[in-house]
Amino acid sequence: MNHKSGVLKIDGKTLLNHLQELGDTGADTVKGGRTRTALTDAEKQGRDLVVSWMKALDLVIRIDQIGNIFGTLPSASGNSDSAPLMIGSHIDTVINAGALDGCYGVLSGLAVVRAFREAGVLPSRPIMVAAFTNEEGVRFHPDMMGSLVYAGGYPLEDALNAVATDGAVLRDELERAGYA
Repeated sequence: MNHKSGVLKIDGKTLLNHLQELGDTGADTVKGGRTRTALTDAEKQGRDLVVSWMKALDLVIRIDQIGNIFGTLPSASGNSDSAPLMIGSHIDTVINAGALDGCYGVLSGLAVVRAFREAGVLPSRPIMVAAFTNEEGVRFHPDMMGSLVYAGGYPLEDALNAVATDGAVLRDELERAGYA
């Protein structure tokens, strides 16, 4: 590791370990793959893992009204008004998904932040790692819901009132999972 060396280097071992640990969340040992559909217990476990890794990197964590998770590494100038570089994707999956779909975007963002932390330097602008809610659209419709709400392309109230394939309401599931 490059602790306080000023040299940025991705810690591939930690990235692979995080991919494995998140990949084990919702894993189906019989059929293979993993299933972490939005706001199920398995996906909540994955969210909790991601947030714990963000906390370990001392990021400023924010959860918006649709349950999107944002962890921000401040810039060297400390100017929180400058537009952040956003890196991320989602951690919800389709049924029996592969290990890298979606979560690689989130975990690679954390790897970039970790490189800054281990080098002991801050970026010239903030880096925000995002994990968007219900991007796959398996349990709630439409897909890409979290990023659509974030970008202003879908009304928040419509998203919060979305009814899942199992009859659950997104607003209630956010509350149940602790991400409202």
